[in-house]
Amino acid sequence: MSRFNPPEHSLSTSDPVELDPIFKNQIENLYRLTIYRRWLIIGLLWLTVGAYSLWDLRYPISLIQEDFTWAAVRYGLAFQPIPAFGLCLCVGMTATTLVWQSRNPIWGIPQKEQQRLAQQVCHIRQQGSSHPLWKLVIK
Repeated sequence: MSRFNPPEHSLSTSDPVELDPIFKNQIENLYRLTIYRRWLIIGLLWLTVGAYSLWDLRYPISLIQEDFTWAAVRYGLAFQPIPAFGLCLCVGMTATTLVWQSRNPIWGIPQKEQQRLAQQVCHIRQQGSSHPLWKLVIK
């Protein structure tokens, strides 16, 4: 069973466009592209902000490696707020994407998100080959 048509989250069958298997395939392509974009952004975030944050936190990390105490963790995060914020941003974005991506195969894509994806595919179809995602979603 496709993750786009679980019984509790299926799209209404009154719209003839949603019955088209080509349209469903294009929605799946857009969904897959969304996943790739999210992981690309997270990868870039870790390569830039995460690397900078870990580099700035290298001294507190070395203290924590020698003798782990919560005081060392507090020192590292509380007294260096910019690298701590960057590290929290990277970890938070990674965690939210993992939860979002895990939710969809388990419970299916929610109705709102299916409708949003269908509207985006319709918009890409209407704009035609001038849309930047045309080759990735439609072809």
